[in-house]
Amino acid sequence: MKIFCTILFLAITHLNLLSQTAKEPPLVILYMIDGLHWEAPEKLDMPILNSLIKEGTYIQKSYVIIPHHPTIGDYSMHNSCSFPNPMLHQGTIFIKPENKMIQEAVSTEYKTAFVVNTTAYRSVSRGFTISIMDPSLSDDQVVDQAIRLLENQDINFMRIHLQTPGSMGVSVYSSGPDKPYYRNIWGKESPYAASIENADKLLGQIISYLQGSGKWENTVLIVTSDHGQSDFGWHSLFDEDSWVTPMVFTGPGIARDRELSYFEHTDLAPTIAWLLGVDAPNTDGGAGNAVKEIMKDFDATHYHPPMFIKTINQQIKLYNILHSRMILAIENEGYFSNIVAFMEREPFYHQDRISDWHKAGSTENLIEVNANILKNMQMTLDQSISY
Repeated sequence: MKIFCTILFLAITHLNLLSQTAKEPPLVILYMIDGLHWEAPEKLDMPILNSLIKEGTYIQKSYVIIPHHPTIGDYSMHNSCSFPNPMLHQGTIFIKPENKMIQEAVSTEYKTAFVVNTTAYRSVSRGFTISIMDPSLSDDQVVDQAIRLLENQDINFMRIHLQTPGSMGVSVYSSGPDKPYYRNIWGKESPYAASIENADKLLGQIISYLQGSGKWENTVLIVTSDHGQSDFGWHSLFDEDSWVTPMVFTGPGIARDRELSYFEHTDLAPTIAWLLGVDAPNTDGGAGNAVKEIMKDFDATHYHPPMFIKTINQQIKLYNILHSRMILAIENEGYFSNIVAFMEREPFYHQDRISDWHKAGSTENLIEVNANILKNMQMTLDQSISY
């Protein structure tokens, strides 16, 4: 009996140790290169990112909502940055001031940190245990600060954001014909291309630190951006290259050399929450889902997610085009002025009404409402032409 009790005690102790080990959360690092064009890994010198693509799960085009940031209206009262950022942190297309953010969900259990060289993201920094938002920092210094935090703090979720590439995209857009990169981010001496390649080099420094400190084996590293980039620079509202950016996951349990056909940035917060074993920040009708197909233990053969954000972006673009055509038609057919005025009463969920999107109740309903209105707009224009 004594021997049996001893064996039972040892077995229970062993199971408890295994349970504690299994519950040990990973370190999740979200490494964001501002304005990362989806073709950058192919067109630029990015050996670090390209090596991660082979080692992990890759999405060539991860979709973000149109990267608009109005300075007036309800949205601007609560948000200091473009649409994709609060959607990323809240994990839903229904942006509301009271929504919880991913760092708030994680910070109830673990330490979190945000390091960026601009104050533009102050509205999505709420709830981080540590937040460094210093516009005087270079991208190199941002990475230095992040490494120092990782050295001195027991952090489980960190967002590192390098702002310079996005700023350099703006400089390409605003450059004159005297520059070899005029209206071309891929052009000779492009400051955008140089800053992207430097961001890749800094990514290598983060990895080297993680490997040297023994943290690499327990780190899930996610590399992406908050929006894409137009070929001529910046992230214009209706340029579809602005809607997409690459994304790669690497780390323990992540599938190697896997490519997923589609991803939405609203799925990122619930995926991070799932990786860390906490609840997703929001579960409303516009919320994304944890994409478990990034893991080697989950079959991705039948991964065909609904393309919600891609569809909404296309609807918003088409709405603005049709709306503009109707306004232009007023000059020749005055009755269009009534149609345009009446449309202000129609509940199309375009970019200027983003604070009202939650009234749709669900993403599916929002898309359906928009589709019906677009159909009527197109029919009205077609009938006018036929007459």
